[in-house]
Amino acid sequence: MNKLKLPLGIENFMDMRTRGYYYVDKTNLIRDLLYQGALVTLFTRPRRFGKSLNMSMLRYFFEVGTDKSLFDGLDISKETALCQQHMGQYPVISISLKGVEGWEYEDARQGLWSIIGFEARRFRFLENSSRLSKTEQKLFCDLEMEKGKLENSLRFLSQLLYEHYGKKVVILIDEYDVPLDKAYQRGYYDQMILLIRQMLNAALKTNDALQLAVLTGCLRISKESIFTGLNNLSVNTIVDAQYDEWFGFTDTEVREILHYYGLTEHYELTKEWYDGYRFGQTNVYCPWDVINWCNYLQHEPIIRPQNFWANTSSNDMIVRFAEKADLGTREQIESLIAGESVYKELQLDLTYPEIDEEPDHIWSVLFTTGYLTQRGMNDFGEYELVIPNKEIRSIFIEKIDKWFSNKIKKDADGLNRLIDAVESGDSDEIQDYLNDCMADSISFLDGGAIEVRENFYHGMLIGMLKTNRAWRIRSNREAGSGRADIIVEPVKKRQKNFAVIIEVKYTANERQLEQKAQEALKQITTKRYDEFFGIDVPSEIIHYGIAFYKKKCRVKMERVQGA
Repeated sequence: MNKLKLPLGIENFMDMRTRGYYYVDKTNLIRDLLYQGALVTLFTRPRRFGKSLNMSMLRYFFEVGTDKSLFDGLDISKETALCQQHMGQYPVISISLKGVEGWEYEDARQGLWSIIGFEARRFRFLENSSRLSKTEQKLFCDLEMEKGKLENSLRFLSQLLYEHYGKKVVILIDEYDVPLDKAYQRGYYDQMILLIRQMLNAALKTNDALQLAVLTGCLRISKESIFTGLNNLSVNTIVDAQYDEWFGFTDTEVREILHYYGLTEHYELTKEWYDGYRFGQTNVYCPWDVINWCNYLQHEPIIRPQNFWANTSSNDMIVRFAEKADLGTREQIESLIAGESVYKELQLDLTYPEIDEEPDHIWSVLFTTGYLTQRGMNDFGEYELVIPNKEIRSIFIEKIDKWFSNKIKKDADGLNRLIDAVESGDSDEIQDYLNDCMADSISFLDGGAIEVRENFYHGMLIGMLKTNRAWRIRSNREAGSGRADIIVEPVKKRQKNFAVIIEVKYTANERQLEQKAQEALKQITTKRYDEFFGIDVPSEIIHYGIAFYKKKCRVKMERVQGA
């Protein structure tokens, strides 16, 4: 018996049902949507969890003239009264904003016009509809030609369809937030959010021609910024129990797929790599991963699991996360990669500017876009966040490692600048470099004892100095009547006969930086740290006293002639 084909990249419901593809039945989404009765519903889910296919399913269910046999044998067909009342009963406007982008606002605006115009041309019969006035026919022709007021285009099209059919209209908008993401990245966010707000408000608010509307996206953009005054909006996110099983594959559905294709022995591996997401109260797999994994297994039965999800976008979010991370956040990243959890208070509705204004908002974005999932909440309203599975963990490891490698390359000139300054005794240059570096990279370290804070800066300096492989770095070595914080010598003394001794101090008051740096410098002499070298004294020793306060430092230097 020939098996159904795996639906690799298939997002059209009719193709899924008529061209021999395996379909995981999500049609009871229609039942729940109609029973809930909201006029406008927004679903936010990560990419590749079946949003576009579900939107296509909704179109073929509601649209006038649909082939009702597409739903034969599916769960929704058991809802006889509901199907009789609603199946094939409404004109449907269905658009995806996934492709709306441009380096300039006008390019993106024209891209949006093209999508509206293309959808309008599906209804070309309106040009000569006897139920429309000449003025209305002219209005439709303008929509076809992508002319007129774009902000009102969806509303006008819905009203014309209502006039022609005498039936209210279903409006479906997939990936509504993509134009905003692109606009924010390219500098015309304010213009684009105004356009999208005006378009959605015109089409979805006080529109007498509207039967119901459904929108999907990855992020829930705050209502105040885009859905102002839209009081009839029902928002369903990944933390809500309602509709939780209609996006993504449940464990039962994945077991059935594996059984159908004779791949049951790969269940545990499939679960480890592609399960782990929690929507509402349901644990789900990423459909894109499961389908691609099954396809690979059919041709390469011994293949190792692959990272399919990473290849569907640039994963810039991880890099942005790393760039914003302070020392504490990077430690939390390491904990997540190690399989541990972190607790965070999440903001589930944001504007794109807010994501960058508040560093902690990046946790909310990682959660809503699928890089992290939740395992419940604590008594303080914080979500327990974890990396869902091995696939996403591999993305974190790969992207974080790549980011750190790029950062090291990017900072190479700066580190060379530091190395040269240390060797030449340029205390001002050292001070400038460290201040620049700390302003960009580390947290304030407000907590903990003075010794703990000194240890942090001590470790930071050692890490920087060790990048020069021509140097031998020693830490906390006995010397004279104490322990020298850092001692630097050339690995091969014949190259250059010199040494460096560094004493580190921390002050709780910025006004004391100068005094503490002088004290550190004096300590090197009074405790005779130069005696560390014994009889093998270098020809020149440079002493540095460095005092730190939060993200600022002061550096003092003196030269000592040796042997």
